[in-house]
Amino acid sequence: MQNLRFGIHSGQQYTSFDDLLALFRQAEDLGLDWASVFDHFLPIQCDPTGPCFDGLTTLAALAAGTRHIRCGMLVTGVTYRHPAMLAKIAVTIDHISRGRFELGMGAAWYEAEHVGYGIPFPPIGRRMDMLEEAVHAVKSLWTQTETTVHGTHYHLESARAEPKPLQKPSIPLWIGGVGEKRTLRIVARHADGWNSIILPVEDYRHKLAVLERHCQEVGRDASSIRRSIVFQAVLDTDRARAVERMRERTERLGNRMAPMGAEAVIGTPQDLVDRLAPFVQLGVSDFLLLSRMPADDVTLKLYAEVVAPALRA
Repeated sequence: MQNLRFGIHSGQQYTSFDDLLALFRQAEDLGLDWASVFDHFLPIQCDPTGPCFDGLTTLAALAAGTRHIRCGMLVTGVTYRHPAMLAKIAVTIDHISRGRFELGMGAAWYEAEHVGYGIPFPPIGRRMDMLEEAVHAVKSLWTQTETTVHGTHYHLESARAEPKPLQKPSIPLWIGGVGEKRTLRIVARHADGWNSIILPVEDYRHKLAVLERHCQEVGRDASSIRRSIVFQAVLDTDRARAVERMRERTERLGNRMAPMGAEAVIGTPQDLVDRLAPFVQLGVSDFLLLSRMPADDVTLKLYAEVVAPALRA
């Protein structure tokens, strides 16, 4: 079993930079291992008309403003920028963070964002082809003196990318998504980690079996791939108070709040431990509490001080 890490997955929407930096520092001070943002230009899973900073430039500043927490991007959309540009941005953040950056890549999904910004949004099959080519190009630029790619979607000719990452052998690369035919195959071939939202336990077990098959096909040990899940929770020491706090938060935020999924936990820290414990047994190594702004200080503190130690034990 890989060492367990606990963190938050936030987002740079409906917030100020100062408040987001305060959240990252709070997570760090509480002893959490990870804090990440997303790669979108518009708010997601809520009212899309509000403010939203760029994710990668925001993360660079957050990395400069923290000391030891891992700084993650979950996940970049392959349609948003050329992989050579992404590789250079990633190395820059790796140096800013002094080797604490982890990059996620995915096939992109937010069609309205593409339409509004005039970004081509090819069919999913083509986006998956783009993703596989892009992952290969990024990893080569991080590790090779020169990179040449003659692909269907990307062309690089003796491309040099200096400096190289501080992290050795390279920046940890995550693939996000749960698609069985293409996404999990790309995970098996290229990724250091696989990121997904939390699923029912049996559904997740099935996805793991699919990933195992893809790993066998390419001769890879599936246990070498870290696994992270993003989950939702509103916690309190009393379950009734957690339900009441959830109601108050919903009323206060209205359409700025992402809907709570069927797997969300609204209850006590022990309720969340019980929900997450089976995933520890399934080999999940990284647990990320969805922490949209404004921060839920009560939940964050109970997660860091009660849930994480209980799961580690």
